[in-house]
Amino acid sequence: MKDYNLLVIWLDYFNSNLKRSEGRRVPLSLSVKNPTLDELVKAAKLAGYNPKPFSASFPKRAFTLSGYITIEKVKPKSIVLKEVSKALTMVRSGK
Repeated sequence: MKDYNLLVIWLDYFNSNLKRSEGRRVPLSLSVKNPTLDELVKAAKLAGYNPKPFSASFPKRAFTLSGYITIEKVKPKSIVLKEVSKALTMVRSGK
């Protein structure tokens, strides 16, 4: 059953190799090449959330194994995505 108190955040939202029509939801300036689920979990924690990771295929790219995290819904999804993407670029750069 769907839980309306959780946000689902897919790895593909932050992948700079994808077009917007393929599932990327953040600007290229905030995206990274081929993010991993571990990096996404670290970024969500850095942004102040408590993520729960899952391995699954993104619906638009069902042939590729991807993953997602769920976090508690406390802000609009667009704001959460920007916060996590900024943290993801920091995780990727090693800061």
